[in-house]
Amino acid sequence: MSDTAHGADTPASAVPVRWHRRVLALAFPIVLANLTQPILGAVDTAVAGHLNSASYLGGVALGGLFFNFVFWGFGFLRMGTTGLVAQAHGAGDHAELRNTVIRALLMAAAIGAAVLMLQLPLIDYALRVIGGSDAVQHHARIYCHARIWAAPLALGNYVVLGWLLGTQRVRLALLSQVFINSVNIAAVLLYVYGFNWGVAGIGAGTATADALGFVLGAALLWHGRPRGLPALKRAVLFDTTALKRLVVLNRDIFVRTLCLLSSFGWFAHLGARQGDATLAANALLLNFQTFMAYGLDGFAHAAEALVGAAIGARDRHAFAQAVKVTALWSALGALGFALVYRGAGSWIVERLTDQPAVRAAAETYLPWAALSPVISVWGFLLDGVFIGATRTRELMMSMIMSLAVFVAVSSALLALRGNHGLWAAMMIFMAARGVTLARYLPGVVRGVRGASV
Repeated sequence: MSDTAHGADTPASAVPVRWHRRVLALAFPIVLANLTQPILGAVDTAVAGHLNSASYLGGVALGGLFFNFVFWGFGFLRMGTTGLVAQAHGAGDHAELRNTVIRALLMAAAIGAAVLMLQLPLIDYALRVIGGSDAVQHHARIYCHARIWAAPLALGNYVVLGWLLGTQRVRLALLSQVFINSVNIAAVLLYVYGFNWGVAGIGAGTATADALGFVLGAALLWHGRPRGLPALKRAVLFDTTALKRLVVLNRDIFVRTLCLLSSFGWFAHLGARQGDATLAANALLLNFQTFMAYGLDGFAHAAEALVGAAIGARDRHAFAQAVKVTALWSALGALGFALVYRGAGSWIVERLTDQPAVRAAAETYLPWAALSPVISVWGFLLDGVFIGATRTRELMMSMIMSLAVFVAVSSALLALRGNHGLWAAMMIFMAARGVTLARYLPGVVRGVRGASV
């Protein structure tokens, strides 16, 4: 049902105040929840950065990049779940909502089991491709082998988060993420400084957080399950049409995410060729990028939930309002991140490492981290819109084109301007994400059935 039907006396072209309140009520808990996510990586980085060699920090950075590929690569478990759950929630179809979550959990368990079985060749191949010195490679392997055992539960956490966001249970999403990161901080400090496990303790601490986080998530799923539904039937759960849709959505998001992670892998590979100090400095600044991405993705996640609900309810006016308001607040958030990075970036770098060479290199390239939010924000926001609309093919094609642009310009700019050129290529990549998705947006608007905007 549109706003007009709810008695709004605001012209269709304006945005009612209550839409700002609705978006902020969803977005702020999601922003806080998302901002706890990079704390997992930041704590690992900070602890490694205070060990007695830059190779420890480089090893954790490469190991973290490996898990970005493994876990973020299967991020469709979160994104696909959010879109499908949001549409079922908007349509009031509680049975399909339940079926969607169970299908996603089964897929997470199967993928996680495969990761564990293939862990040796996966870790070996990925680290060899990324590169780095022998010492960095050694510490990266130790970190990876300690952390990987929680893979099925970490992937299950993605499904739980997708369900929480899709059903707009944002405060519970915040609770879940704060719990995971609190456990991570405590476990890493205990294992490294209490048990003297070194880099292995950093990986094991993060694995412990993922495992206990899933225990909490399972409890939330059980408590929030729809009541009064008929018994779950195998034929319904494995319905061919539903499974095909799930596979297509997940395939598209997987390719999209693989391209995104390939861009960061290529960035790390080119950075590794410039020495351990530059590799470690780039890793520190990518923490800035990750922290900003998770923060701005809070508004994108709000867009996912609201766009998905609007499409499920067949309300084109609600779709338009969701996009307008989330775009406004995303832009303001990006400006805030840029100002903070510009003013306090050196202080943040000093908190993350006490290695003089790494500090000096990171501060040299810090202006790129301050510029990134205002360039990256549009791709983040439109990701949310397209995920909520389950228009995943456009997401995939946009990312393929953006990656092609990045690969085409990165080597040339690196040769011309060194690491500054590499960061310039990353900014071009982020801009291309927003531009290519914006070209597809009119088709999404036309595809929303229901009242006109």
